[in-house]
Amino acid sequence: MLMLLTSTLVFAQAAPAPAAAPASGSDRAQPEIREIEKGTYAQANIGAAFFLDKFAGAVSPGTSLGLSIGHDFVDQEKTSMAFEFDFFQGIHNGVNYQQQTDTGPWVEGDLRTYTLVGLLEWSYYPSRRVGLGLRGGGGMMTSPLLMEEHAYQEDVLGEWDVPDPGYHGVWHVVGMGGPCLEYYTKLNHFSVGLDADFVYAIDFDLGMNVTAALKYTF
Repeated sequence: MLMLLTSTLVFAQAAPAPAAAPASGSDRAQPEIREIEKGTYAQANIGAAFFLDKFAGAVSPGTSLGLSIGHDFVDQEKTSMAFEFDFFQGIHNGVNYQQQTDTGPWVEGDLRTYTLVGLLEWSYYPSRRVGLGLRGGGGMMTSPLLMEEHAYQEDVLGEWDVPDPGYHGVWHVVGMGGPCLEYYTKLNHFSVGLDADFVYAIDFDLGMNVTAALKYTF
């Protein structure tokens, strides 16, 4: 009897413990699914440009072209922040200088504007792929003469009989900002968007650019 009890005790001690039940799906650690790219990016814009104040009657709506490079320095689930540096070119047709003799605004008829700005952007994400943002910043803008200097001084200013208003050939301090919309496509690294920016150049005019954007994040 003693030997039987001893054998039973040894067998009980040697028996392996039952295997643990596999963890359920809710208990296992879920890998993070990253569907959008954030970081350093390059962006191209194209759209319409408008003057809203003194040039509005003399200069028609035109085209705005932009190139920029930036970086997302805050990347959270619902918000992000980025800084970027932009170059914009505006192209406009305007009335002949002879039609501005009495009423102004005494601006060279056709216009080209070149703008360099730095912008700070904040975005909120109501869904995984859609961002709603605001951006703002400042820089410099110039509108060069599209004719010879002596022709402008003698023919144009002579026709107007006013001092040079100082619109052309100088740099103007500019402020820029407005809302933006971005959609991160399922084509990896690419997003598309829409930007609406108010642009105010000191001693020039108030304008607005509404442009579509294509962005590639490296």
